[in-house]
Amino acid sequence: MILNDERKKIKSLIEYAKRLGEKDLTPGTSGNISLRYKNNIMISGSGTALGYLNKDDVVIMDFDGNVIKGKKKPSSEKHLHAKIYEMRSDINAIIHCHAPYVSAFAVAHKPLSRPIISENVFYFGEIPLAEYAMPSSEKLVENTAKFFTNNDAVLMANHGIIVGGKDIADAYYKMETAETYAKIYLNSLLLGEPVDLSQEHINEIYELRKIMGKA
Repeated sequence: MILNDERKKIKSLIEYAKRLGEKDLTPGTSGNISLRYKNNIMISGSGTALGYLNKDDVVIMDFDGNVIKGKKKPSSEKHLHAKIYEMRSDINAIIHCHAPYVSAFAVAHKPLSRPIISENVFYFGEIPLAEYAMPSSEKLVENTAKFFTNNDAVLMANHGIIVGGKDIADAYYKMETAETYAKIYLNSLLLGEPVDLSQEHINEIYELRKIMGKA
């Protein structure tokens, strides 16, 4: 039963990693993906291409980053994943990638906080920007993880985005939603100044969030 459950989780991780690749959300060997697995973490290996992930690229590690099972080193961002899981018991899957549109906002140091699309307000409220720190560093963990107290997605300055979800499907859909929001936001700037939703409309969306258990 344990092995069957493990295989099922690995298959799910690979499926959504490949979807990220198909959507051009994870170029080359950038990005990483993980699942909370029992009392450990199942995560993509260092230097792996998510769009071409296979079972040999998946590692099971403990919350200190020590490999329990797998042939590769866990992703260099393993400590950030672990910290978010420790902070948020409701988050069971994490995706970090360098999707082009959200990353454009990250390198411009512009949070995705304007309420111009109802879906973004509903799913995120806002996507804040974490101050830059060297990738895989402890400072990066410190700068980024703190935003997960109140947010499910965070832009990482001059880097990319990291998203958490209740399961891998939820994390993936949020990643798609964030990238689409960034793309629409950028295109709307070419047409002129985007028009924000009114505070009344924002309040209605937040009420809907409460009804549907999103807040």
